[in-house]
Amino acid sequence: MRLACPNCGERDSREFTYQGAASMLDRPAPDAGAAAWHAYLHLRENPAGQVQDLWYHSGGCAAWLIVTRDTTDHSVLAVELVENRNAG
Repeated sequence: MRLACPNCGERDSREFTYQGAASMLDRPAPDAGAAAWHAYLHLRENPAGQVQDLWYHSGGCAAWLIVTRDTTDHSVLAVELVENRNAG
């Protein structure tokens, strides 16, 4: 897979570090109990279709990116800087 970094241009995905879903997860309180922590750590949705992921350009400019991709065909639909998303 190749990602088009807005700063560096198109790069191999090995230059990036996947950081998980771009949506925020509600972290349980430290004393929430084993069931709440199990759900938070292990029970995630795995949708077919369009998803947004958070990636870090660890082998390049050190930018944080939101990558929109389709899990059914592995196509990358969009790449944007997190700082641009937060600005507007």
